[in-house]
Amino acid sequence: MSPTDVEPELPRRGRLAGIDFGTVRIGIAVTNEDQTLASPLEIYTRRGPQHDQRYFQELVSRERVVAFVVGLPLHLSGDDSRKSEEARQFGQWLAKCTSRPVGYFDERFTTAFAEQALQNAGLTKQQRKKRLDKLAAQIMLSAYLESTSRGADRQPLDDGST
Repeated sequence: MSPTDVEPELPRRGRLAGIDFGTVRIGIAVTNEDQTLASPLEIYTRRGPQHDQRYFQELVSRERVVAFVVGLPLHLSGDDSRKSEEARQFGQWLAKCTSRPVGYFDERFTTAFAEQALQNAGLTKQQRKKRLDKLAAQIMLSAYLESTSRGADRQPLDDGST
């Protein structure tokens, strides 16, 4: 995102949908109305622009989604990757076809965390595959909720330097 790009401020109430973007599968998580809890929802297998548009429009209606948060797979340095550019393009398409604002959030390591959690739960490889993308979306969306200005009400840690 260039310095001239301004990301829209997302609504503070209503359900957000977190997107773990993929070219084949998309993991989806949603928040509650108060945006205090994120839950895994489903994994959508892409089927082409028309089917994808219809699916996301129906998702907005069915889940009462007020905005989307698309995960960005950034480089370790924090710079955009080829995949994060694809995720941004997807987010722009998603905003256009659903008429909902789209924000972006760093999703580095979410898939690795999700994979580890599923392995720790003792699931088979097949069971993990059925859950991985939506759990990664939940982890990313939870991190987004924790990092947004909802946490601005918290007092900064006193490091003892004053």
